[in-house]
Amino acid sequence: MHTELAETGKLQELLGRLGAGLDTFQEFTHLDAQHPSKDWQSQLTTALPQQGEGIDSVLDTLIQQVVANGSPVPKPGFTSYITTGATTIATLATTAASVASPQRYMLTAFNLLEELSLQWMAEMFSLGAMQGVYSSGGSVANLVAMGAARQSAFERIGIDPAANGVTRPVSIYASTECHHTIQRAAGVLGLGRRAVKAIACDDQGRMLVSELVRAIEADLANDILPMAIVANAGTTNTGAIDPLAKIGAIAKQYGIWFHVDGAYGLPGILDERISHLFAGLELADSVIVDPHKWLGASVGVAATYVHDRELLRRAFTQEPADYLEGTALQEGEPSARVEHSLDDFGIPYFDYGVELSAPCRGVVVWAMIREIGVTGLRQRMRRHNDMAAFIVTFAEDYPQLEILLAPTLSICCFRYVSEGVADLDRLNQRLHRQLVRENQYMPSTTRVKGQLALRPCFVGARHEQDQVEGLMAAVLRIGATLV
Repeated sequence: MHTELAETGKLQELLGRLGAGLDTFQEFTHLDAQHPSKDWQSQLTTALPQQGEGIDSVLDTLIQQVVANGSPVPKPGFTSYITTGATTIATLATTAASVASPQRYMLTAFNLLEELSLQWMAEMFSLGAMQGVYSSGGSVANLVAMGAARQSAFERIGIDPAANGVTRPVSIYASTECHHTIQRAAGVLGLGRRAVKAIACDDQGRMLVSELVRAIEADLANDILPMAIVANAGTTNTGAIDPLAKIGAIAKQYGIWFHVDGAYGLPGILDERISHLFAGLELADSVIVDPHKWLGASVGVAATYVHDRELLRRAFTQEPADYLEGTALQEGEPSARVEHSLDDFGIPYFDYGVELSAPCRGVVVWAMIREIGVTGLRQRMRRHNDMAAFIVTFAEDYPQLEILLAPTLSICCFRYVSEGVADLDRLNQRLHRQLVRENQYMPSTTRVKGQLALRPCFVGARHEQDQVEGLMAAVLRIGATLV
């Protein structure tokens, strides 16, 4: 008879078997999950089990049918979107946390690393003494930052919006290139998605400061409260970096919260050749970064930074709960001396964001930085930025390739062109689909200045120069065939 208790002590053996299956997966020689020869759907789609089959049988199926038909995201040639497969150390740290500390709370080594890793990133990315809190991704990280901005703006006029709600219309100023999570955050926070005012960009995808000032002045004339300005330190579309110093100065002039969305691009500050583009970051009231993007963490790790987490506490604190409030030692108690990890919850991250239950994310970031250090991460940023720049140099020798926007970071937007082809958008759409179905080099597409562009984004730790060279050779080959 198979029971859960009967499996105690087998973790080493079982993880060894799973590890072997994952190693095979990471050879990346397998066919895509949707290849016509695959039949895993019929193997996995079974009736609800009334009797368990045991852990060994389930693990076999997990390796042979689930892992073997996993995502193309970890492949070295995958350059779509801004996501990647976790590095090996990130996978190990995530696994360790899931077993040894299912929650990030209480006085454990994991709780300590939650804070230490946040401090390390603040130092690494020139955020000074800003304090952070982890969340599941850029969506929640931006939500937390906008919650702080809302709290700050209304407290200035004598209102606690977290307790009593929003009492007047507000505006959030973000460029037309900002991530759509800003609109969603405005909706969730009760401000309304239409509170986000789209500010035009220049031909490089950077916010136009003159248009920002015009929008602020118009709102002030109509008694609309300017709540926040959102600037990009690396847009999702093209990697553009807004003029942070100029925008930050305007935010200070008008007394508006200044938020910098660096979910993707903030690690680019480590590349000293372009670090000057991040000047003005020191003016920010909040900053976000997603370690599960360029740093290579397992998906589900983002961080929001502010200057004082007490503002986050006022914005997101929970009401008291009987089952929690009396559990830990209370300050001033005669016996208030910590002798057990359950005597204290540790830093109350649950009051600084929207999650109560949350995994230990800091150990993942700590492990990644500890493994290769700032020097190793800087080398990765430089390598990826160089790969995007290589496309520009490569295209100079091929009239079939047109650069639509030169890279700022590790994204390059280009397309295949041919005389006599009237619909270049359709040509490049077909080229892209053929690229993806070959299952070797997989960029995404976007629109730049109204034109469809191929958009490789290099953020994966496994990306090397041969991937970009192979991609360009494949684009030329497929393009010539389609023409």
